[in-house]
Amino acid sequence: MAPTPLELKAFIIETLDLEDLRPGDIGDDQPLFRGGLGLDSVDALELAMALKRRYGASVEAAGAFQERLGTVRALARWLAGDGTN
Repeated sequence: MAPTPLELKAFIIETLDLEDLRPGDIGDDQPLFRGGLGLDSVDALELAMALKRRYGASVEAAGAFQERLGTVRALARWLAGDGTN
């Protein structure tokens, strides 16, 4: 079963140890990178590895990586599919 946006927000906060944030602080369509939440490439790598461990999701190509991890809504949509390229 695919995670809900709320579950993904909690997962992101927990995975990246974002102590000052709560799930309600992150909008479903808020960019996670580039001026949005402010995550960087190290956070993206850490998040991708955690997604693979927890959900078996694997992002192979850099372009697909940015598209799939761009917002919580995009991530939820992707994981609701099969989580593969």
